[in-house]
Amino acid sequence: MAKIEDYAFPKGLELLQRWQAGDPAAKEEIRDFFDAAIAGKFDDNFKRRAPANQVHSTASVHMLGLALLHDLYAIESHDYYHHDPYRYVRSNLAVSRLLGISKFYMTWALYAWTCEPLGQTMMYPDKFPPGADPDAILITKDNWRELGTPDFTTGVPAAIDAILSVTQELTGIAPLLQISAPYSLAADIYGQEPLLADVVNEPDTVNALLDHLGDVVLGPWMDHFFGKFPDGWVELSDASGSPFFIGPDNCQTMSIRSIRHMLRDKPYADRVFDNNYRGDFVAEVKKKARASRRRRAVPNGDGAADRGKLLELTDAKVSVNPLFIMRLESDKVDISFYEEQAIERNMPLTVGIGSPEIDRNSIEDLPAAKAEATEKARAHVAAIKRVCESVDLPEDNHVGQSWPSHIYFEDVNGQSQFELVELILKEVRDCPPIGS
Repeated sequence: MAKIEDYAFPKGLELLQRWQAGDPAAKEEIRDFFDAAIAGKFDDNFKRRAPANQVHSTASVHMLGLALLHDLYAIESHDYYHHDPYRYVRSNLAVSRLLGISKFYMTWALYAWTCEPLGQTMMYPDKFPPGADPDAILITKDNWRELGTPDFTTGVPAAIDAILSVTQELTGIAPLLQISAPYSLAADIYGQEPLLADVVNEPDTVNALLDHLGDVVLGPWMDHFFGKFPDGWVELSDASGSPFFIGPDNCQTMSIRSIRHMLRDKPYADRVFDNNYRGDFVAEVKKKARASRRRRAVPNGDGAADRGKLLELTDAKVSVNPLFIMRLESDKVDISFYEEQAIERNMPLTVGIGSPEIDRNSIEDLPAAKAEATEKARAHVAAIKRVCESVDLPEDNHVGQSWPSHIYFEDVNGQSQFELVELILKEVRDCPPIGS
């Protein structure tokens, strides 16, 4: 029977590299590993926390878990997500240990799983996560007001409750419910393009739709969750409502506004956060001036004004995530800005490693990608360490919390380049202790 201690960093990553390369011996070895994990042989290990005096790592790994279980046991997507919460949780925790991730973060296909309970037609591929069927949109401009509150005691909500109960049992960390924020939920069940058209032409209608989703779907879901897990947290996700997709102004007046509306008078409002607004760089993009031919062209702006817009966007983001400052890969703004903001606001810093950064299919020059990944990781780890040494932190440095923190792999899957993951994690592990 496999022992989890035999796959401490980087041994687990080396095994994953051999499995990914199609090595039959590696497949048998990794099957032995998961046989033991699913049978509960590693449960004692899963209770171990990341060191509080170190920069640590977190990762969303459910897609890699699905790829492995499909290859090893022919388990398909619907079965993987819906059935056997012990198998799901143990597999995801075991994957994190194989990668060398030091802090657990339990995730699932949250956008799909938020709209499925409403009756949205879904697609479940055999070895990929589910998604909403874009050709079978649930609501229209004429009927969205008829959408009511789903049953949270069956189907997807019940499956999530079971996963969270098992996660708390095996790790001791408080449950973290991940669901869509109002705008992203609307995009999935109303359609991205119709919603964008209404953002431009009927903004009041969009805001009314978002408020309805918060009032009759997401708010009651959170009520149910906190009734079952009073010590829990809710992570809202709103990629579709990000500055990159609808602009920084609409992000603030629609996406973020709708979250604040949804949380008004909620006793658990301080336990709900949204940390994935993407594309901060658009706040600094200068609009082209349209000037008469008879007049000198108007300057596109200055750095002070651009920084003011970025700070305004940061203020709005902090209003719906007062727990930590997040810098995602798609934000593109230099890490120094987020380090500065974290220190000024006395908040921890989390830095995302985007899936495109570690996607093996998009790498043309692996040596160059390795050098770039190492340089970025070194800068990110140093910034996180400086923030940890400058802000007020709890004694455990949040390693006992269930949200993503420090170096955060936004998505690790079967097509990730594990050599790059290893290089990034080496920088995390080589960082001197906080305070040294």
